[in-house]
Amino acid sequence: MSDVKPIMATPEQGRAVWHMGALMLFKATSEQTNNQFWLAEQTSNAGYASPVHLHTREDELFYVLDGELSIEIDNVMHRPSTGVMVFAPRGLPHSYKVESPTARWLVLGTPGGFDGWFFDTGKPAERLEVPEFDPRDFPDFGEVIASVEAYGGKVLGPPRA
Repeated sequence: MSDVKPIMATPEQGRAVWHMGALMLFKATSEQTNNQFWLAEQTSNAGYASPVHLHTREDELFYVLDGELSIEIDNVMHRPSTGVMVFAPRGLPHSYKVESPTARWLVLGTPGGFDGWFFDTGKPAERLEVPEFDPRDFPDFGEVIASVEAYGGKVLGPPRA
């Protein structure tokens, strides 16, 4: 019998983290799912972007709830808007950027584990809003690379323009 318990989260429920300019509301964590997956609702403002990176341990799925993103996977550009899903298999370089004034999307990682990186490098959100810009929330790029590698990821370069 599994130790995993059913999970339900209302729109306001979950573990809220401010992470490098984003609000991430974790609806399910790896700990809650016996490391099967994690699911977060991310909200970010225009221009927010991830560095080009890849995951060696998990796949990622993005589902846009509101707004527009650009997601480049293995040199192929995808431009999902509300209601569109994009799958990024493990091992493929990818990055994403918010193209609309704000965007809100679900990101699913499977199997679980990488959510620990957000918890380790973010801070508890004081409210369910995208945080105000604070340069102190952005660590040294070398620190980001090292912390991602500890979770089986590889940063390959800065965000794409």
